[in-house]
Amino acid sequence: MSYDKIDWHSHGEGFPKNAKSEQGGTHIGMFLTWVIDNDLISKLFRDLAQKSIKKVKNRELTGRDFLIEFCDSKFYNEVVNKEGNDFIEYYYDKEEDENYFGDYVKVFDEYDNIYDVENSWENYYKIKPVIDMRYQEWKNGKSKY
Repeated sequence: MSYDKIDWHSHGEGFPKNAKSEQGGTHIGMFLTWVIDNDLISKLFRDLAQKSIKKVKNRELTGRDFLIEFCDSKFYNEVVNKEGNDFIEYYYDKEEDENYFGDYVKVFDEYDNIYDVENSWENYYKIKPVIDMRYQEWKNGKSKY
């Protein structure tokens, strides 16, 4: 099951006409980086992409590049382990304002278009504490949902 795909965004309303399609995956890649950093990657992907996972952890490869190269530009349930899938169901996949994409939009509100957010480590470190907070809310059962 796919949670998110680059082409859902790059072919959707609001996507800048002059943007590269991979810009539709920057937010997905940042979340995927967080998943990798927190060891929520599935055993299958740990086995298939061990070297690239290490590169993400060492900041030599972005999560968006990992998404494109190893996940066929799709973020799906086989990429993460059970705990990761449970958290994604709680946070990423919700259709409410305080889901991951809603938080992402709030963090990067200085951009005229959310797809213009640069795929950078600096930006990852802006969204990371928000995901950490949501993860702790989920772990502690203190969800606002």
